[in-house]
Amino acid sequence: MAAHSACDALLSAAGLGDLGSNYGTSRPEWAGAAGVALLKETASRVRAAGYEIGNVSIQVIGIRPKIGKRRAEAERVLSDAVGASVTVAGTTTDGLGLTGRAEGLAGIAVAMVYPMA
Repeated sequence: MAAHSACDALLSAAGLGDLGSNYGTSRPEWAGAAGVALLKETASRVRAAGYEIGNVSIQVIGIRPKIGKRRAEAERVLSDAVGASVTVAGTTTDGLGLTGRAEGLAGIAVAMVYPMA
């Protein structure tokens, strides 16, 4: 979920659509692909479109998004895939909505991209 959020943020920031338009059901070669593989390909597409990636910030949202023990590992793996700094944070929703009822997690990401000179 974190990698998918990062993909959507990067694609959107570069004006390249979203996950569905890039890797959706009409592209069976991406069916079942790992999030990190999608993220690596997305970073490549962003650069091919003429942008460099400054950084990506991801927030994992859930009733108990206990990411502290694996935060450093997640940031390293995701940063390696992107080729730029990726940070991960966790937050709760104080019992509100599907995340608050522990029915799922949500991820929000923001990416900074800038035109290559």
